[in-house]
Amino acid sequence: MQRVARRFAERLAGERGAATAEYAVATMAAVGFAGLLVIILRGDEVRGILTDLVRNALTVG
Repeated sequence: MQRVARRFAERLAGERGAATAEYAVATMAAVGFAGLLVIILRGDEVRGILTDLVRNALTVG
């Protein structure tokens, strides 16, 4: 039984840091996506659309 537990522990030891690496990749993807959104939203056309949308939403009457 100890041999099975030891082999299981050895297999898990090879996976150390895998979750951290996955979090790092997901964080980098999110940062890249946020950067892309910033570039898109800085455009004059998109800014005009968003301004009109907010203006229409706040107009009473």
